[in-house]
Formats: sequence, structure tokens, C-alpha cells
Amino acid sequence: MVSRNYEEFEQPQTISGATEFQALRRVRRRTGLRLTLVAVGGFLLYVLLSSFTPGLMNSSVAGHLTLGLALGLGQFVLMAVIARRHVVHMRTHVDPVVRGLGHRLRRLPGENRQRPTGSTTAHRTQGHRTW
Repeated sequence: MVSRNYEEFEQPQTISGATEFQALRRVRRRTGLRLTLVAVGGFLLYVLLSSFTPGLMNSSVAGHLTLGLALGLGQFVLMAVIARRHVVHMRTHVDPVVRGLGHRLRRLPGENRQRPTGSTTAHRTQGHRTW
């Protein structure tokens, strides 16, 4: 007969840092989503302005430079800013947590640190080409 009282059973131990890893994934996913939305939004705004307001986009800003051309060149600036923001975010928020989790993983008991027998790259190359 199976007992329905789950309190009798020992709860499985959580992996050290599992909640930190989940928080790390959540922060990384949110930041990636935000930066992607900014990039797509900027490009979509440019395309919509080009399609629906050609008079505005053809207006001269300085000499032969039109507003459309300036906004088109601004897309490169926007992508550079987004890429830089992503790198800074990863260096300041994600990398320290990853290093801490890696350090904690290296300090686990010996049974979890053992390497598989044979080549150290055997488990990585099964079914995949190596670079």
C-alpha cells in the first residue's frame, strides 16, 4: 500500500546554486528580450516612416543629407549601442554570477567532480563535429 503522506519521504536535495542559476537565466532572458525589442522597434519605426511619410523622410537636414538617410545611418549607431549595452550587462551582471557558480561547482564533493573515463573530449564529440 502506498502512503499518500508525502511528508514521510525525504525531500530531494536541491543542487547548490540552482535558484541562482534560474535567476541568472531569467535576467539574461529579460535583458535579451528588451534589447531585441529596441532593435526591432527602431528598425520597424524606420521602415514605417519610410513607407508612410516619404515627404518627411525626403526633407533635407543639411545639404544633400535627408532625414531618411540620417535615420538609416542611425540604425548602425543603434545597433552599436545595443551591442555595447549587451556586453556591459554580461560583464557586470552575468559573468560574476557565472564565475561564482563555477567556483562553487569546483568545490563540490569528489564524487561529482570525477571526469568520465577515456578521453576528456569524448562526451563532447559524440555525434557532433569539433571546431
